[in-house]
Amino acid sequence: MGGTHPFSRKRFIVLILLVLGLLGAVCYAIFAGPVSFTSTELVDGVLYQQDNMAKRIVWDLRLPRILIGLIVGACLALSGSILQGVMRNPLSDPGIIGVSSGAGVVATVMLIIFPATAATFLPIGAFVGAFGTTLLIYFLSWNQGASSHRIILVGVAINALIGAILSSLMLLFSDRVQSVLPWLSGGMGGVGWSQFQMVVGYAFIAILLSFFAAQHLRVLSLGDEVAKLLGHRVERSRFFLILLSSLLAAIAVSVSGLIGFVGLVVPHILRMIIGNDARYLLPASALGGALLVTLADAFARTWFDPIELPVGVFLSFLGGPFFLFILLKGMRRNATS
Repeated sequence: MGGTHPFSRKRFIVLILLVLGLLGAVCYAIFAGPVSFTSTELVDGVLYQQDNMAKRIVWDLRLPRILIGLIVGACLALSGSILQGVMRNPLSDPGIIGVSSGAGVVATVMLIIFPATAATFLPIGAFVGAFGTTLLIYFLSWNQGASSHRIILVGVAINALIGAILSSLMLLFSDRVQSVLPWLSGGMGGVGWSQFQMVVGYAFIAILLSFFAAQHLRVLSLGDEVAKLLGHRVERSRFFLILLSSLLAAIAVSVSGLIGFVGLVVPHILRMIIGNDARYLLPASALGGALLVTLADAFARTWFDPIELPVGVFLSFLGGPFFLFILLKGMRRNATS
């Protein structure tokens, strides 16, 4: 008999729920805050051009922050999903294995030493740092192939080294680090339309390319030997995916700082729900990452009033226990097998 396969129907339902959840998160983020207003005031300000408080707060403060949160969440989740697919490791994440830190250290150098160039070249500098770090990890992990175990170990070591470099920069330029500290904690306080305009073009191209990457990931998931037998150029495909993952992580880091665990948590949860097919996993990851960061940022700036907690710190409280759960689950599985 005909009809939709139950698993395909499940994937479709999950995507619809993610879209609805994202719309709800955006609405919540628009209205959540120390200053409250009604939807009528907002509609009057936006549609009828009345210069009221609701319009100023939403248009000048909350809307650009929400849009940047959507971009950051989608980019981080896509970066993590692609990295996990390329390295065939569910623990691969741009924050854990040092890719985000690589972007962060270059961005920090630009912000501290060359602040005049940061507004124009920060996304490019962050991309160079992210891509260079990814290639270094992959090169050091290679021994007739790059095993998941070696990638994680090398990534953690590189992450520690970059952390030492960041600490050294903060000591050497202690008179200039105050403006960088919130950025290192991972946050979107103070972002506006200028930051949105800085990254929206890069983000559009990178997210569009990531959906074309689905076929590459599907073939690579079969294993290198099978992919080669099918005529797939494995190394060229892997290089393209690593380049794309680095670009996505760099876009996020350049405007939000070092926000971790989004690229680990979102693809991992969605993979358990809808499977490993990149055609569905990548768009679901983009929606899920945008939803998570938008909600987390709204919670972080409202739940702790009058203090605004950086969203990177807030997500670390959520992501740290989840990472331990994944590790313990993997250890139990290995012990019983």
